[in-house]
Amino acid sequence: MISTYQRLNRQRDAGEINGFTLIELLIVIVVLGILAAVVIFALGGITSKSAVAACQADGATVSTAIAAFNAQNPGVTATSALLTGTADGGPYIQSWPNNLPHYRFGITAGVLGVAIAPAGAVLSTTALTTYSGPGSCVGVK
Repeated sequence: MISTYQRLNRQRDAGEINGFTLIELLIVIVVLGILAAVVIFALGGITSKSAVAACQADGATVSTAIAAFNAQNPGVTATSALLTGTADGGPYIQSWPNNLPHYRFGITAGVLGVAIAPAGAVLSTTALTTYSGPGSCVGVK
């Protein structure tokens, strides 16, 4: 065993063995782990920003669809025609946009509303509040 150790030392000193030691490999793994943790922590806020942007985009899409429906069908209040369409055109939207862990849209009494889940809560029967533009999505987490 000692002869093997001495032979390996001689080969390493002569430059015949090229490789990394276990300590060098462990240090690299630890550094990569620290870098991964920093990146994951830095990207944590991106998810909530994207949910807000999606809520704003969905609200604008539905608002535009409702405006187009009302312009082409004056006096018609059936909101189900937004999805099914009418004899004159449609459907105006394919489905109600939602991102259920964060928000959902709906119409109550002819008014577009948005329900925003509080942090850590699950959206189910939360009442809709009137959607009044991109500022209505501020509480999305």
